[in-house]
Amino acid sequence: MQTLTKADIANTKKLHISENFPPRERIARQFLVEAFKGKMPSLIPFALENESIVKLASILLRSTSGSKYTLYQYVFGVHRFSNYLSKKPDNMIGEAFNDRRVVDEYAKRLGEFTSDLQAEDLAFGTIANHVKRMKALFRANGIEIITPRLRRKVVYPDRSPSSEELIKLLDVAHLRERVIISFLALGGFRVGTLIKHQYRHVKKDLEAGTAPIHVHVEAEITKGKYGAYNTFLGLEAVEYLKAYFDFRRKCTENVPPEKIDDASPVIRDERTGFVKSISAGAIHRLISRLYAKTNMRRAIGGKRIRYDLRAHSIRKYFRTQLGSSTKILLNYVVYLMGHIVSTYNNIEMKGIDYLRGLYAISELSIRQKEKADIYEFVEDILKGKGYDSNNELLRRAIAKSHRTVCSPVNPGEERKSAIRNGFMEMLRKEFLEQGKQTNEKNGALRENKSGILYSNFW
Repeated sequence: MQTLTKADIANTKKLHISENFPPRERIARQFLVEAFKGKMPSLIPFALENESIVKLASILLRSTSGSKYTLYQYVFGVHRFSNYLSKKPDNMIGEAFNDRRVVDEYAKRLGEFTSDLQAEDLAFGTIANHVKRMKALFRANGIEIITPRLRRKVVYPDRSPSSEELIKLLDVAHLRERVIISFLALGGFRVGTLIKHQYRHVKKDLEAGTAPIHVHVEAEITKGKYGAYNTFLGLEAVEYLKAYFDFRRKCTENVPPEKIDDASPVIRDERTGFVKSISAGAIHRLISRLYAKTNMRRAIGGKRIRYDLRAHSIRKYFRTQLGSSTKILLNYVVYLMGHIVSTYNNIEMKGIDYLRGLYAISELSIRQKEKADIYEFVEDILKGKGYDSNNELLRRAIAKSHRTVCSPVNPGEERKSAIRNGFMEMLRKEFLEQGKQTNEKNGALRENKSGILYSNFW
């Protein structure tokens, strides 16, 4: 057991894990310190002084994603139940080991704990997670505890903001906040992933002037660390990002110039004199203030007030807008959000240029492009079918390069003509294909009637 003083807790940066511990235990203890040093460091002694919690940390580090936030939530849940019983976790494990009656008694006390949490009006998911964490503690120490399955119900649902609401946010936001909003809305990033992005992730396309910008997200910075994926950023996000990096490179009255290199954070913490990435909590606070400033969020719930719009809600805009588009398949939308897709659906194999093209034709944006007339609407349909009116105009120019034009050429009419011809060609192919399929089906039916199937029927 490692005993900590108040000075150790106050100065977690210099907190040293004894070399006397075996390597696996030393790593688990360091994992606990890292999980709590930035938030509730007062729980570090509770964690390190209970061997049962160290074992739990070791399993979470070895068998799951190794998330510090996950460990924090598990230990916090154990601490809450420990206070409820006024008993240390190690004492619980010692009493329950090899005594089934004691295990059943703890299962009963967990049920009582659940009822008291419900009386406090906690969400169903929060209560279920507390029980899950206590069961994980027992399991990590070789004890299986059985409790009734608890129902899960969303008590505080959030929603996707509309384009108009995001525009209101952008209108009152500062430059850094606009970058954050555009990354969440147009790139579909999680807040926890966004804060880990560096300049190297956007450097190639940003400096080359390519849009949409391709962003490769490594598995190490994703939630769960299950796998890498690719996504993109539209023109609005690119413009905000360029302006933001230009601002950081320049010297102002209050901010010294910053040298931007590959390791520079995409979103910087402005409260410190040295360069470091913004925290997830800071992003949540910034977005919350913007919602409050624009007076667009609605309070939901009873004793514990939550809001229907949060920072994570902006990511839902990405999913909602792309998901409702007829120009991109749902599996591709799921992939661009960093979710796991079927093993047999190898989307990366299609290539970055193909994915960039899909993202581009979806025309995902916050400030929606107004359609001038029916021709632009039809042109969007044609783009989804792989037809490009610009290529058709170029083909006409090359095919008739020696023609003599007696009257002024109207580029607008030329374009409309190309769109009309493309639309008629698309309809012709659609109807021909449909007619071909119908003929093949009718032919198959005639063959069946004159062959074995007809004979068997009779």
